[in-house]
Amino acid sequence: MLDRGYVIFLIIAFLLFVSCPANSQSRLDSIQHIDEVVVTARRVEKEVIPVQMLKGKELQKLSVHSVSDAIRYFSGIQIKDYGGIGGLKTVNIRSMGSQHVGIFYDDVQLGNAQNGIIDLGRFSLDNMESVSVYNGQRSKIFQSARDYGSAGALYLQTKKPAFDSCKTTNLRAKIKTGSFGVFNPSILFEKKLRESLSGSINAEYMHTNGKYKFTYTKKDGYDTTAIRQNGDVEAIRVEYGLNGKLNNNGYWDAKLYFYNSERGYPGACVREEPGRFKNQDRQWDTNIFLQSSFKKSFNKFSTMFKCKYAYDYLHYLSDPELDISTMYINNHYYQHEIYISSANRYFILPFWEVNISTDFQWNLLNADLYGFVYPRRYTGLIALATALHFDRFKIQASILDTYVHEETLTGENAADDKNKLTPTVIASFKPWKTHDFNLRAFYKHIFRMPTLNDLYYTFIGNADLDPEYTTQYNLGMTYSTETSLKHLKNIEIQLDAYYNTVSDKIVAMPTSNQFRWTMVNLGYVEIRGFDLSALNSFNIGNDFLLDARISYTYQKAQDFTDPASNYYGGQIPYIPWHSGSLIINSSYKKWELNYSFIYTGERYESQANIVENYTQPWYTSDLSLSWKTKRNNHDIRLTAEVNNLFNQQYEVVQCYPMPGINYKFIITVTI
Repeated sequence: MLDRGYVIFLIIAFLLFVSCPANSQSRLDSIQHIDEVVVTARRVEKEVIPVQMLKGKELQKLSVHSVSDAIRYFSGIQIKDYGGIGGLKTVNIRSMGSQHVGIFYDDVQLGNAQNGIIDLGRFSLDNMESVSVYNGQRSKIFQSARDYGSAGALYLQTKKPAFDSCKTTNLRAKIKTGSFGVFNPSILFEKKLRESLSGSINAEYMHTNGKYKFTYTKKDGYDTTAIRQNGDVEAIRVEYGLNGKLNNNGYWDAKLYFYNSERGYPGACVREEPGRFKNQDRQWDTNIFLQSSFKKSFNKFSTMFKCKYAYDYLHYLSDPELDISTMYINNHYYQHEIYISSANRYFILPFWEVNISTDFQWNLLNADLYGFVYPRRYTGLIALATALHFDRFKIQASILDTYVHEETLTGENAADDKNKLTPTVIASFKPWKTHDFNLRAFYKHIFRMPTLNDLYYTFIGNADLDPEYTTQYNLGMTYSTETSLKHLKNIEIQLDAYYNTVSDKIVAMPTSNQFRWTMVNLGYVEIRGFDLSALNSFNIGNDFLLDARISYTYQKAQDFTDPASNYYGGQIPYIPWHSGSLIINSSYKKWELNYSFIYTGERYESQANIVENYTQPWYTSDLSLSWKTKRNNHDIRLTAEVNNLFNQQYEVVQCYPMPGINYKFIITVTI
């Protein structure tokens, strides 16, 4: 039986999209396209590779303030959220695992060789221009070898300075406050240093006590209310960037990024132990990186160079003097990374281009663990790619050669060298010239290396691990049309069906000693599903505008690891069969009203698909109202938000309750 949230989701989708007439046709008068009503930052991206994007004003209108919150609105995405503002937040694309997702910040990949996980909760949307998710890889071949090396990719693009003709500086100040003791001021200053050079600095401070009420069922069977503890966060982020132009045929940029935080980890709420909500674990993080990019074109030839140095420090403390149920842990981890990339593209013919990319990456991990082997990893990548572009047909093919060499400073056995070749083939076809309808397909075989924790973590790591492979098949379509109706402006639809496998999956298994586990290549998963995204734009009168965007995902992700298991072929943990989202943005003169809805269907919290591990569906609604005006040529924007409007009590990860209804108020001044 369908639950109420799913029914609401389907009804709204039906009302918004099936009311469109089948005989609508494209308008031929191009002058109408100049109207500000039609030109919007919000479109379903019609690329050869399936892509979903939020950018510009649409991104800023959402009642979200971190990257992890924003990408929940994409189809095929699962976010693991370990409870509130202070909890870890990771992304999983089409159920292949978080470590198969490459995360790129201004087109350079973020790294974590220690465990392969990037915490998306620490990336603010305050200075973000766009957030996009690609299945497979980006559909352009002029990119670094690292861009070819993931099963899925998340690209975070920060704002580039832009100036009106008579201005040489921009200043924006913003302050957010609200529930959970949130105090979150930020400032962005942009300066045109000369015609071809500009600089910007963005600084943000965030503090929250992380305390919120939630309900839970006690062991004796009745509900009660508790307050989430140890979820406080204090963080500061500073970014300084330089952007230069090279005679209209190239650019260069450089960025220095600094992030420092202290946070509590709220811990699991174990229902069988009433009152056990006092986890006291603490974590301190420092992340610094300096990166630069250079790109220049010479007629048929283009070259691009990237380099990066990154330093990451993590301190984790678990003190039994504060929490008697834990063992004493006081670990410090230090990561260093050097990355260099070169890409070179050449047009053999106007419709035929080739690219060769070479990357080198060096990773070092130090820690104060007993028996730690201090691993170093050297990675070389070479990608060869070609693309043919015709009027109605496009095809791309690439092959990536990855070589990995590792060493340990203690003389312990290091993992064997790895040298792997992995291919990708992409194609799209437009059957009719007069209709914006496109068919597309891709095949990709790729792997991810075991993390340094998988290989070398004391007493657990296994240096004999093989890489974890994914194979992806995708068949999809995009369709876009502008209608001749008075109020309905355009319709855009994107639909993709896919089949993925994950083999040699790395899992933890007990050894002869049940208290000591090790990592082994045992897992095998098959994923079948489809993603749907659609957009409608309305113009109701001269002043009232409305856009609606909907996404839906169906996934059947089955674990076929052990044929002898009673749970062979069951849905893998935390992957719902059905999920979806809806965003409605409306504006009237100086006012903007935005509503967003997220639905996550039934799923299981364990490999055992049994009643005890069954999780009910959950859905949340967010609402925001903004008013903007001008004072002394300064733009002022006031926003009030209500998140989780109906106070839904839910958990994304078992025993990590999420916040109920909460509020936020934002003042933004732009000079």
